[in-house]
Amino acid sequence: KTFSEKVRQGLWSGYSGKRITDVVNIGVGGSNLGPQMVTEALDQYSDNSVNVHYVSNVDGTQIANVLRPLNPEKVLFIVSSKTFTTTETMTNARTAMKWLVSSSFDQSAIAQHFVAVSSNKKNAMEFGIAEENIFDMWDWVGGRFSLWSAIGLPIAIDLGFERFIELLEGAHEIDQHFCNTPLAENAPVILALLSVWNCTFLGAQSQAILPYDQTLHMLSAYLQQAEMESNGKSVSWDGDSISYPTVPSIWGELGINGQHAFYQYLHQSNNVVPADFIGSVESVTPVHGHHETLMANFFAQTQALMQGVNETQVRADLKAKGRTQDYIDKVAPHKVHKGNRPTNTILMKRISPRSLGSLIAMYEHKIFVQGIILQICSFDQWGVELGKGLANNIQAELSSGNLNNQHDSSTIGLINFYQSYK
Repeated sequence: KTFSEKVRQGLWSGYSGKRITDVVNIGVGGSNLGPQMVTEALDQYSDNSVNVHYVSNVDGTQIANVLRPLNPEKVLFIVSSKTFTTTETMTNARTAMKWLVSSSFDQSAIAQHFVAVSSNKKNAMEFGIAEENIFDMWDWVGGRFSLWSAIGLPIAIDLGFERFIELLEGAHEIDQHFCNTPLAENAPVILALLSVWNCTFLGAQSQAILPYDQTLHMLSAYLQQAEMESNGKSVSWDGDSISYPTVPSIWGELGINGQHAFYQYLHQSNNVVPADFIGSVESVTPVHGHHETLMANFFAQTQALMQGVNETQVRADLKAKGRTQDYIDKVAPHKVHKGNRPTNTILMKRISPRSLGSLIAMYEHKIFVQGIILQICSFDQWGVELGKGLANNIQAELSSGNLNNQHDSSTIGLINFYQSYK
């Protein structure tokens, strides 16, 4: 709280004495998705005393684009990494440090411009960050569940600590609901049971997250990681192979955009895709007539997915419009919607720190319940580690030019093709 308020009030200055105007959060996965999703969703609650930016991609284009317009005298970097060894994050952090030092010509500038959020204080200090500028986090907290911790520092800086507390309070309300409400009325339990039923028993291979609120444009990406990294497993917590499907592929987009892109698939594909429709009664930015149009589509789509329209109804409608019998016979089969496509409707009064905290916590508890039902551990991610190790080895080979022939022929061929164009 003290640090975030210092930054917001201009009491934390850079090496030249100028106040900090921009904060760049460097992290990837849960160290990035959660805070960025929240700050963008709650942008209307920010007083813009500080501009918050996010860098997650190790593709140098992103950090170059973020840094280009910034004044190094006025930038604060938050390096968020639980282990402080994540390759993408540390690469971006080193680039940021070089950019700062080359601008200030003074290594001591780092103390005023870099802070860390990590459970590995030793690594952070070896990187060059002062001990007093390291915010601790528990090493047992997975990144995808960490926005409530010090990982949420950019949220507190952007929105103010009071708003951050409101976010936590909203989550706490759902925590209490989950712990104390009978199962038949327990929202996370109901959502988990529906997901298991649709995926494991009915064979649905994917689930769509469809927010009808512009502020939630990053929600599907956030929930994609939260659910798929948690429950995308094929081994039980006892180490036995699992033969049944566990979690569907999670994907989505703002609902209105989706209507003009992939809703055709939702309505008429042979693959049934359960969907969560998420909306708000009030817009945080009221513009006359817009919200009614938005919500009319919201309710129309869930009705259409549920009811569909059969061929008899289609034929009657076309006949009433004066179409010829030949036209009706030709077109009618294409206009049939089978319906019976499962959807969940989640409505909030409006998007606020408290309601967003509740929404996120509801999905977190849903994920936990799914893991219990499916008998899998929702809190590891061994599938992420294999690729990391291979990437480290290949990077060393790319740097040295000495390719390890122990790779498979496909990988060797791809690397050789890549190097031939350098």
